[in-house]
Amino acid sequence: MISRYKYKGQRKFARPLIAGFVDYIEPALAAYGVEKPDILIPSPMYPSRRRKRGFNQARDIAESIGTAIDVPVGINIVRRAHKVQAQRGLNRESRLANLRGVFKVCATVPERVAMVDDVVTTGATMRVLASVLKDAGAQEIQVWALARTPG
Repeated sequence: MISRYKYKGQRKFARPLIAGFVDYIEPALAAYGVEKPDILIPSPMYPSRRRKRGFNQARDIAESIGTAIDVPVGINIVRRAHKVQAQRGLNRESRLANLRGVFKVCATVPERVAMVDDVVTTGATMRVLASVLKDAGAQEIQVWALARTPG
């Protein structure tokens, strides 16, 4: 479903995926004794890739969750500074190298943030994004994703 949503533009699959995540997130936070973040930060997409796809799935997910649990979404806090090769098909080391220097912080970063994406495979994107957020002042960083795949 995620692949069809993300790569084939079948946005009808977003609703059930996100609904399941929304039903899960607040009880999971409570179960682990974790506070809601101050802000949700969707994994940024390079503008030309977003135009080609027509949407940023991480932003769609973050906005739906943010509305449901009353947490703001920071769509302009981080941007991609340059275009990189698509991560799909790359191994962990190649993904990390591919992302070196790609994220730039453009606004104040709150202390507690949750980074939001559709799929975490090797964790490279989230690791690099977390690093720039930490350098910009984030004290607690959570990773929220619809799926985790072996990578």
